[in-house]
Amino acid sequence: MSRAPLDIDALVERSRNGPCFICAMLAGDAGYAHHVIIEDEHHIAFLSKFPTQPGYALVCPKAHVEDLAEGLGEQAYLALQAMVHRLARALKRTFPTERVYVLSLGSQAGNSHLHFHVVPLPPGVPYAQQQYHALMAEHGVLRQGEDEMAAQARRIAEAYAALDQA
Repeated sequence: MSRAPLDIDALVERSRNGPCFICAMLAGDAGYAHHVIIEDEHHIAFLSKFPTQPGYALVCPKAHVEDLAEGLGEQAYLALQAMVHRLARALKRTFPTERVYVLSLGSQAGNSHLHFHVVPLPPGVPYAQQQYHALMAEHGVLRQGEDEMAAQARRIAEAYAALDQA
């Protein structure tokens, strides 16, 4: 898969001084559109605009929650994690996957909306290029067109839905 460099400085500027990217996406702002995989009343899962691995997705509450420990009650946290777990299973059914990485990233200084990165690691990636290295946009992001991203989101959504029948 070919990679393209990402303007990290511009991304940081946008995340620190622009609107919350998740709230903007949920409000329908075209500049923050993402390919949605699945959503329910309280949560949404969508593909990353800057994927470092095929199927790189994010899961978050729709409400603007910033603090995992204090911003969610136990039941709300467990419901969010149920979507993370189910998405991980769907990703494994959609892409060859050695391991699924799950991280909660963000900062009060930028990208403060609570979100989890759910990322399938393909088999055969050398150890030195796994873990954080595999997630870092500083190493380039995948060159994927909108049609390819839309098709990926559909395939993942189909795998997610098929878990009901499994």
